[in-house]
Amino acid sequence: MIRVGTSGFSYKDWVGPVYPPDLPEREWLDFYSREFSTVELNVTFYRVPSTKTVTGWLKRTPQSFLFAVKAFQGLTHERAEPDFSGFVDSIRPMIESGRMGCILAQFPFSFHATPPNREYLKQLRDGFGDLPVVVEFRNAGWVSDATHEQLRSLNLGHCCVDEPVLRGLMPPVAVATGPVAYVRFHGRNAAKWFEHKEAWERYDYTYSRDELMEWVPRLEALEEQSELTLVYFNNHYRGQGVQGARDLLALLREGRF
Repeated sequence: MIRVGTSGFSYKDWVGPVYPPDLPEREWLDFYSREFSTVELNVTFYRVPSTKTVTGWLKRTPQSFLFAVKAFQGLTHERAEPDFSGFVDSIRPMIESGRMGCILAQFPFSFHATPPNREYLKQLRDGFGDLPVVVEFRNAGWVSDATHEQLRSLNLGHCCVDEPVLRGLMPPVAVATGPVAYVRFHGRNAAKWFEHKEAWERYDYTYSRDELMEWVPRLEALEEQSELTLVYFNNHYRGQGVQGARDLLALLREGRF
């Protein structure tokens, strides 16, 4: 099963391009879930959510709707005293309802493929128990058969990415190493990736049909290798990711009918 959505749903610059101007912000997620069957929650990277907040997300979406939850930055970026149990407890209503597709552990570019960091992957696996977890590396030094084998041995998924072809960044390697296959479309705005005034400039990019077509056979291969395939568009500026998700879903449907 391939599910396609966007990285986040709560953006003020989506009002107009995506959300009707008169739609209250509290109804954005409900509106979004009428079109897409999954969303990646980025807000959980910046703060551990309250149980009340998590329950609210569940109530505003259909029972079939799945969430991917980005791990709190203290678990992936700081890593000094990672409180895995505290984070898991915060999203427990989502876990118990069967609505959590996986946890996304996104590491920074400075997280290199060193022996201590490889050991931390084991700590990550132990900390999250048997929950489905996908790892996103930002540094191309992790691209190796050894990395893929370690992820498989730990039952951790590998996050495949589409992003600018720049030195040090991850190439578009499509591989499944766990029960959940995962792909993030970051956009290909090479000119603004490292040099920008505002964070959104990096993700200001619209995918063409031909660029998305490159991923159709890769996604179909990932689907065959995994129990669930989750795809998210992170080029969120002014809803460009929403259009990308729509276009990709249309291409996938064309190939099946």
